[in-house]
Amino acid sequence: MIDLTEFESRAVPLRALGVVVSQNGMQLARKLWDDACRRNVYSASKSFTSMAVGIAQKEGLLSIDEKLTDAFKDDLPEIVSDNLKAATVRDLLTMCLGQEKSFLMGGERPYYEDRNWVRLALRQPFVYAPGEKFVYNNVGPYLAGILVQRRAGCDLVHYLMPRMFAPMGIQLPTWENDPNGQTFGAGGLFLTIDELHLFGQLLLQNGEWNGKQLIPAEWVKEATSKQVENGSEGYGYLFWAGPEGSFRADGKYGQFVILMRDKNAVVTVTAESRDAGALLRAVFEEIYPQL
Repeated sequence: MIDLTEFESRAVPLRALGVVVSQNGMQLARKLWDDACRRNVYSASKSFTSMAVGIAQKEGLLSIDEKLTDAFKDDLPEIVSDNLKAATVRDLLTMCLGQEKSFLMGGERPYYEDRNWVRLALRQPFVYAPGEKFVYNNVGPYLAGILVQRRAGCDLVHYLMPRMFAPMGIQLPTWENDPNGQTFGAGGLFLTIDELHLFGQLLLQNGEWNGKQLIPAEWVKEATSKQVENGSEGYGYLFWAGPEGSFRADGKYGQFVILMRDKNAVVTVTAESRDAGALLRAVFEEIYPQL
């Protein structure tokens, strides 16, 4: 079992709401400091969109090598820059899309007058060549989610429901929509801490659940491996690299699903923290050494 005493002493002042720890498929600890209701997991939603892309590619609905000019040919600006012409679906997943500034962020979205966020996003300047510069941006995961929805003919929730959510016992979740009713794949998914933890366990098992391969194993491995530099440990396909070779789904205010493959473990945290970095350090200083 895991002793959470020291973690609790650090995490509660940082407004942690709960933590779940599993290793070798067995739950070692679960501690809640608030109700286990469904909460906004913010940008941890991006990692679910990443898995939707992998499933859709396996089903032949898309390819990550597709040019954006082909995938979104009806939404392009009047003048298409060379950098936009070079961008592919893969670039939507790495935060190296080529745009200079973050866009479609939470504080901005309610105030856009244009209801067509796809067109609006593609109008933003592509200042850099794809892959040249890491800029954290909601445009990539949003467009990736839109592409899956267009090709599948349904929203992301109903696309993932039979393919991932239902097999894991997760009932139909709420997910933020754009003004046209399309799932906002960059954020706004609501899950309980236990549902979030199931997702981490699925990833640790390389997409296999109860003998069924829900997500292609190679995609899970690729998405949760370093694909680009980001000035820190690196970034995968909508996953952050972290200490001790870990990878994590990471949402605002401390929503973490941390894969610790060297320990065959998953640690999930939900929080309302203004210092998510300190909360992450507490995980690796107080929980990781006990695994």
